[in-house]
Amino acid sequence: MSRLMLGLVLMLVCASVAAQDSLRADALHAEMQRADILNSDSSMGSHELSVLRSTIRGLDRLQKDYIEPQHYEFTVMAQVTRTYESFILGSNGQSILLAPDGQTKVGPYFGWRWFFFGYTFDIKNIGFSQNGLRKEFDFSIYTSQVGVDLFYRRTGNDYKIRDVKLGYGINGQLFEDMPFAGVNVGITGVSAYYIFNHGRFSYPAAFSQSTCQKISCGSWLAGAGYTHNTLDLDHDELEKALNSRMPKGQEVKLDSGMMFRDIKYNDFMLSGGYAYNWVFAKNWLLAVSAQLALAYKTSYGKVADEKHGFDFEKVNVDAIGRFGMVYNNTRWYAGWSAIVRTNNYHTSRFTAENVFGSFNAYIGYNFMLKKKYRKRKV
Repeated sequence: MSRLMLGLVLMLVCASVAAQDSLRADALHAEMQRADILNSDSSMGSHELSVLRSTIRGLDRLQKDYIEPQHYEFTVMAQVTRTYESFILGSNGQSILLAPDGQTKVGPYFGWRWFFFGYTFDIKNIGFSQNGLRKEFDFSIYTSQVGVDLFYRRTGNDYKIRDVKLGYGINGQLFEDMPFAGVNVGITGVSAYYIFNHGRFSYPAAFSQSTCQKISCGSWLAGAGYTHNTLDLDHDELEKALNSRMPKGQEVKLDSGMMFRDIKYNDFMLSGGYAYNWVFAKNWLLAVSAQLALAYKTSYGKVADEKHGFDFEKVNVDAIGRFGMVYNNTRWYAGWSAIVRTNNYHTSRFTAENVFGSFNAYIGYNFMLKKKYRKRKV
């Protein structure tokens, strides 16, 4: 009996040891699997991070014989901006040119690599409240390979009639500079473009002052974009305002093509163009860029003789031009730039042509030298 008990005890001990060994083996196997997964995730994460870094760095890849890279991490800049806008409504031989007075804004900016942040103040209306005034926001990213423009504009109540053509016998000079608050225009959009010769040609050298073009060079551009446009017109008030300045016995009658309240239309566009940087002296640069865009416009609203559905007449040509001159010795920079855009909407009887742009004059200072330039004389 004692031998039987002893045998049972030995069997239980062996079974317990075997079970513990099995549990240890399972735990070790699970731990090894977890380690493999972590190593795999770490490897994948490292690979993804490497791809992301190389992609970002590739956006600013350039040939140093043609372009001097930015030597500093940060920049501060003071800028004066003058804005311009005009709007032409036309129908069946009649046309009215409306434009607000130009605005002058000043403000500080702070920059890091591709990005500039700041706020400009309207000299006539200093403050953050802009009730009844134009609301404008423009943001651009200029890298060696890709450029992106974001813009948001809402007109205020400060339009004036600048030129009028209403038919034979009506003197358009009677209406010059007459205030008219019955029109509101809005545009919200984004556009992106690719710079083909990005290794030798630098958009940032001309428009964000983050590089220096050393040898004159140009590049073809191609891009795409989308804008949403709104146009509100109180045609009753417009007729009333025009007739208030007509001589007795004469009356203005607007064409039915202008008899609408509001139009909303979307633009889907493909663009192409060319840009050139001319280095005419050491540290000096003159830049010119032009792009044309084929824009298909889909509208929501009632416009005379407008066709519904797809129609090639809804394809319009828009344009954007950039111009600038800058002096940049990598530490200090100063210059000016101008951007002009056109946005057109045409039907068989009605046209709306919007031109808006800005002129900037600036002076800036770069600081905090990058590590790789600290041992070099700049």
